Amino acid sequence: MTQTLSLHGTGRLRNAPGGEFDCRISYSDGQGPSRTVAWGERELPPGGIPAYLAARDSGARSFVLWEDERRQARVATLVTVSANGGRAQFQVLGAQGEPLGTFTRDKAFSRGARSRWTVSTAGIPEAVGHKGRLFWWGVWWFFSPLLPLMVVGALFGGGGGDYPRGPRRIKWRSGGEVPLEFKSSGNTVHLHASHLDWRVGAALAALVPSFDGWIGDPWDTRRD
Repeated sequence: MTQTLSLHGTGRLRNAPGGEFDCRISYSDGQGPSRTVAWGERELPPGGIPAYLAARDSGARSFVLWEDERRQARVATLVTVSANGGRAQFQVLGAQGEPLGTFTRDKAFSRGARSRWTVSTAGIPEAVGHKGRLFWWGVWWFFSPLLPLMVVGALFGGGGGDYPRGPRRIKWRSGGEVPLEFKSSGNTVHLHASHLDWRVGAALAALVPSFDGWIGDPWDTRRD
């Protein structure tokens, strides 16, 4: 059974108790309609939003996933362990502060041509994935001179199209298997290994899109 965790923006949710949220996470196991399992917001450091955005430039992230809109219980918390030299390491903690897993992101061209993501959790041996397939990156760079025209078309075409972005799919491999993957369509994480903790998938579904780049619209960049 594959578990699917999807990230959704909350641009219209401005009246949640305790203030607005930045995102929400839905869950589906294929047995029925998806349901919201977590409400997400940045966990701001001392110094507030300016300090968060400054740290963000180095690759740091921190957020909380709440069980409900009233913020009565945490589902998971993501904290930055380190962020320097093109590498950022994150830890996912459970409701009681227990470690659930570790994510490591190596920036593109720091330890390879593509961004490299490593997932370590009790459910699987270390799994490694790369952002996008090499073939599609080759196609992307071939057409990159047309990027300004594509951006203008997305802005003024009137068709409601999204900005053109590079390949974003990630397949994590471990021991010859693919225990989990991220699909850019819908910003979804698919947990193919049934023993994986869905909370780890929820944190990953929130984390990966926060690195969308300058063309994308990361959920954790608002300034208010």
